[in-house]
Amino acid sequence: MSESESKGQRFVALCMLGMLLFNYPILALFNVSGTLFGVPVLYAYIFIAWAALIASMAFIAESGGRQ
Repeated sequence: MSESESKGQRFVALCMLGMLLFNYPILALFNVSGTLFGVPVLYAYIFIAWAALIASMAFIAESGGRQ
């Protein structure tokens, strides 16, 4: 498998993870009336998951598909 195919597969897997993280059943778990450092839990989850996905994309892009 070439380096670009490996990287492409990782990006597709990351996209599917993002769709899972931002889908209804998972979001419903965090739709509670509490706060995290003064921010509603749902908003904190969305921001943290979004930031983790971006960091993962940057890591995959920079790694060059090395194993």
